[in-house]
Amino acid sequence: MALLGPSGCGKSTMLNLLSGFLKPTAGRVCINGQPVFPEMQALGYVFQTPNLFPWLSVEDNVCFGLKMAGKNAVEQREKARQYLSLVGLEAVARDLPHQLSGGMRQRVALARTLALEPDILLMDEPFAALDAITRIQMNEELLRLWSELSQTIIFITHDIDEAVFLADRVVVLGLPPNGIDSEILIDLPRPRDRHKVRSTARFADYGDQLMHRIGAITQLGQSASLNHSGARQNAGP
Repeated sequence: MALLGPSGCGKSTMLNLLSGFLKPTAGRVCINGQPVFPEMQALGYVFQTPNLFPWLSVEDNVCFGLKMAGKNAVEQREKARQYLSLVGLEAVARDLPHQLSGGMRQRVALARTLALEPDILLMDEPFAALDAITRIQMNEELLRLWSELSQTIIFITHDIDEAVFLADRVVVLGLPPNGIDSEILIDLPRPRDRHKVRSTARFADYGDQLMHRIGAITQLGQSASLNHSGARQNAGP
């Protein structure tokens, strides 16, 4: 599932509620009936930046997450090597983060989270800082990993094409306090070949629908801002 919406609509806040980093002011967020909390092993979180320890090797960065989860040294190494191999980084396991490209660093961060084997993967615009070509490659890599691991993924993005290409369902968030604006089910075949999918009329139609909703939300926000500004001016000093 992809969460899509203009800046300030609460996408990251939603993910922080789902992860337990924030507590809801009302109601509960539960997985299988259990309230969520940040250390919950059913959840994995991939941030906008890799957040790697610069003094640790690639493998040791992956091991660190496993160590915090209570895994013994042998299991740490086994899992780290398994998931570095899965993301194609076994050859650079001894390198330091500064020796890697931006895309490779983000794959290390992804391997670190996947090694914990969470049921649900929360991803907060993980590819936003990458160049366009690397971002496309990471989208395709994520779909490959998903097809092998079959985890639930909740993915935040500002990019409409990215949302349509990756997701089976796109939830559009409105500006506060409106919450969810709309939801679109993406009926595109899997596995998805980027070049074939993007050239279809259905892909374009999904993009048009989402663009229309984002445009309407943005326009509504601008109108509300202008009305608020006008009301303040009319009120005087």
